[in-house]
Amino acid sequence: MNAPATKMPPPRLYAGDGDRLMEADRRSDRIIILPSGDPRESTIGGGEIRIQWGQSLLRDVLAGRYRTVICGINDVDNTHGIVGTLLEMVTTSQWTVESATSYARVFQESASLHGRGDREPYVLKFDLDSLLVFAILRPRGKDCFTLEDFDRGFRTVSKMLSGRHDRQPVASVSFLGATSNRLIDEHGEEPPFEFVLRSMYNAGYRGDVYPSLPMWQKAPTGAFATYPFPESLDRMREGSS
Repeated sequence: MNAPATKMPPPRLYAGDGDRLMEADRRSDRIIILPSGDPRESTIGGGEIRIQWGQSLLRDVLAGRYRTVICGINDVDNTHGIVGTLLEMVTTSQWTVESATSYARVFQESASLHGRGDREPYVLKFDLDSLLVFAILRPRGKDCFTLEDFDRGFRTVSKMLSGRHDRQPVASVSFLGATSNRLIDEHGEEPPFEFVLRSMYNAGYRGDVYPSLPMWQKAPTGAFATYPFPESLDRMREGSS
């Protein structure tokens, strides 16, 4: 006669009474992470984009977790952009936000004379010794990035990363919620995060992405930690239409 199966207690996240004390309420910033597939069936190869929910890009950069960071830049004013923060906080950097903006302006003027417009947006590389910054240059005369600009920029970024293990690991901002270098769709509004991830993925990017801080408040909407999202999402959307 077989012994009855022992029921395992539910896993605990915190010691003591921490699990109960850490139950989130609707007043707190929170996200709900949904599982995507069975991790025991995962394959080796890095074929997904990891979404770094709840993590700080700047803190992870200072901790040396990335060799390359991708963000946006323009030729007018980047004082409120992530590129300026990165240039200022990395101790080995010889760049300032003013010198980087000036460089972007000179590059933009030179490209308008000698370059081909169909290659925009260009990608500027800033070597801070301990960190590489790939800054997608907002096309001349535009106040925002369009999804088409974004797609073409990330195709260039992916070529710059292809086969270059010395430029890994790599992380990118989401380009959403930006102040200096906004991303808009054909309606002049910010696109869904899913569209951003799709453009990155289709361009060949397979690094990490850091969501904007307002996305941390999306509960009770569930979030996946990797892209592509599971096919079950499309099936649910088809069923609701």
